[in-house]
Amino acid sequence: MKTSKITYVGNLRTEAIHLKSGNKIVTDAPPDNNGKGEAFSPTDLLATSLGCCMLTVMGIVAERHSLNIDNATVEITKIMESNPRRVGEIIVEISMPDNSYTDKDKELLERTALVCPVAKSLDPEIKQTVVFNY
Repeated sequence: MKTSKITYVGNLRTEAIHLKSGNKIVTDAPPDNNGKGEAFSPTDLLATSLGCCMLTVMGIVAERHSLNIDNATVEITKIMESNPRRVGEIIVEISMPDNSYTDKDKELLERTALVCPVAKSLDPEIKQTVVFNY
């Protein structure tokens, strides 16, 4: 089954539709690459997907082990490189709610985040720097 349909709408902007739900994502080229920067750029989405994936798999494991990670947040910093222009590093800062996690809980959640499908799908040349704050 197809996942999405993407349309180039002009002015360096695309609209992606998630076919199962109908949800839309708009992308815009960043200002440093001739765009307006009025929406996520494709490389922003790449970096953001890493954080979303980490929280999602942490949530799956948390539910399985009766842990509460509600209101955990992730802040993403994407660092671009040139020659060739590409994402060189993604810094992921995960802030967990104050839920008195044990060392065993922390190890389980952190190990889970680091092996999420997006993390394992990214080119090994993209540095992934992950920080956990409790």
